[in-house]
Amino acid sequence: MTGPQGTGSDASIERLCRLAEVSRASYYRHWQASAPRVEEMGLKDAIQRLALPQRRYGYRQIAAHLRRQGWQANHKRVLRLMREDNLLCLRTKTFVPATTDSRHGWRVVPNLARGMELTGIDQLWVADITYVHLAEEFAYLAIILDAFSRKVIGWALDGHLRAELAIKALEMAIAARRPAPASLIHHSDRGSQYCSHGFQALLSRYGMLASMSGTGNCFDNAPMESFWHSLKVERVHGAGYETRAQAKHDVFSYIEMFYNVERRHSSLGYLSPRAFEKRYWSAQNESVRSGTE
Repeated sequence: MTGPQGTGSDASIERLCRLAEVSRASYYRHWQASAPRVEEMGLKDAIQRLALPQRRYGYRQIAAHLRRQGWQANHKRVLRLMREDNLLCLRTKTFVPATTDSRHGWRVVPNLARGMELTGIDQLWVADITYVHLAEEFAYLAIILDAFSRKVIGWALDGHLRAELAIKALEMAIAARRPAPASLIHHSDRGSQYCSHGFQALLSRYGMLASMSGTGNCFDNAPMESFWHSLKVERVHGAGYETRAQAKHDVFSYIEMFYNVERRHSSLGYLSPRAFEKRYWSAQNESVRSGTE
């Protein structure tokens, strides 16, 4: 009798079973149950790596790339996995303001953020979603930054990509900042989460203007891309999260105890986001006092 492919010889399996105090039958049952999940996790990872940088790729193009990499996955399976991870809606062909995106059917809006000269906080919020590796699945992280101070003001992590994920992050940002009506632009990509009725209704309720990146400009959101790089290089890559709760705790620690409070940015004069905002408010208060004297 031979062990599962790639698990080693019968002797090594026997040693593993003795160390773990389990029977060979239990070992094989566990392998048979976990191996398909591990294989699908690897395939999802490969799809994410191809689809996220190349927003125009369709599922057939992704399937062709996967075959060249040695994966055994037909286009129907790739389509199913891309649909589950909400990657299909990232593919658009042209930008027509105030029309619908054929991939998700909701209204998209023009880019209002390009060329903005920011002079204070709560003028421009930028938002995006990324994925985080767990042992046998993905978690998804939605972030909202104040583009002026680079501070994370809202975030949410969960196991799905529904609109509720982006809504939770926005609700946190609103509760933390209480922006004045009609004073703020919220900028994102054209994902279904941000185009959804629920998300757009929340923006309207608080008088925010929606802005979305143009087609093919997946990196048309420099502060957000900078944050993703910092988060993944400084904390997430190699973390080896087993559970969603573990990932959420670590992301909370990074954002609330390091990034906002301590991490210095060259674009902020080597201040942390919190220190930069403190200096901004001190200058504002001083200006008000000077004007009343």
